[in-house]
Amino acid sequence: MKPYLKRAWAEVSLSQLKTNVEIIKNLNSPKTKIMAVVKADAYGHGEEKICRCLSEECGIEYFAVSNLDEAIAVRGFCPDAEILILGYTPPEYAHEIIQYNIIQGIVSAEYAEILAKNISEPVRCHIKIDTGMGRIGLKHDTPEKCAEEIESIMHIKNLSVEGIYTHFAVADSNDPDNIAYTDRQEKFICDTYHILISHGINLPHVHFMNSAATCYRNNPESTLSRAGIILYGLHPDISLDIPDGLEPVMSVKAVISHVKTVNKGDCISYGRTFTAEKELKIATVTVGYADGYSRLLSSKGEILVHGKRCKIVGRVCMDQLMIDVSDVDAKSGDIVTLIGKDGNDQITADELAEMYGTIGYEVVCGISKRVPRIYID
Repeated sequence: MKPYLKRAWAEVSLSQLKTNVEIIKNLNSPKTKIMAVVKADAYGHGEEKICRCLSEECGIEYFAVSNLDEAIAVRGFCPDAEILILGYTPPEYAHEIIQYNIIQGIVSAEYAEILAKNISEPVRCHIKIDTGMGRIGLKHDTPEKCAEEIESIMHIKNLSVEGIYTHFAVADSNDPDNIAYTDRQEKFICDTYHILISHGINLPHVHFMNSAATCYRNNPESTLSRAGIILYGLHPDISLDIPDGLEPVMSVKAVISHVKTVNKGDCISYGRTFTAEKELKIATVTVGYADGYSRLLSSKGEILVHGKRCKIVGRVCMDQLMIDVSDVDAKSGDIVTLIGKDGNDQITADELAEMYGTIGYEVVCGISKRVPRIYID
């Protein structure tokens, strides 16, 4: 079988990834290391190539994932990396956490107790604090009470606590109320950390900066910068700029399979939602919602053909879609760009997300497995 079928594919620029890493490093203080967030198949970019590039060519030591399967996969690509599972792992798999030298996120004292009962040697862990995300982690009204519970967890046999962390809910907002909310989250975890230090507990890590905080409120007190979406060149929030030079790593392309002329009154695609008001030249493109190009872009989205935007007409199908190429010299076999640059124009995942009411994260994560990732540069 061919390395990839030239139907629909994603091109992933490793040189741009390396550029993004350098820009993020320059945002951080010398005391803050990048923790590359590579969950969800490196946000749809392909975890193996991304992890190897980050580790071997960019010098990244720390990685964050969502679950044990992802952690084990990253361990195979990066044998010497520090790998943190941000979320829950069933306690019965505690021995595998130890076997693969993974750091486990501790979400509650109850979870810590159960995890420890399943092992006979120490498991490395960071304790999660819920400072306002409302998702997982220790929840307390004061840093003093939080520090007290952390100390009690540290006395549980077979737990090796190496850090504490939290996650910001609205660090990607410049609304004054949201800025104040993030200020309180940041103060809570820093105060908790300082209380632990005053009690003689000097943990190697306290981390709270996500992509948004890394860009907009970088704090040298955070030992790790959990760079996720900005690593791949997208915005934490489309309404806010990101530092110059951070550019998307992924582009998505397909080909034109068929070009035809339709007459006034002809209908295009399922549901007859589009009827030509005049004679048009219509091209069929070899991509659809099964490839991760959302059906919500039906009769809304645009695709670059020879550097010019061409509008989708009718509903996006599972494997194909149609575009109006009346003003473009298009023919069968031509390459089109769904996400990325062509000529002087660019369509980003963030733009598509804004068009149908989601975020760039979902767009890139949603590019399906049947779309091969081709690594360039």
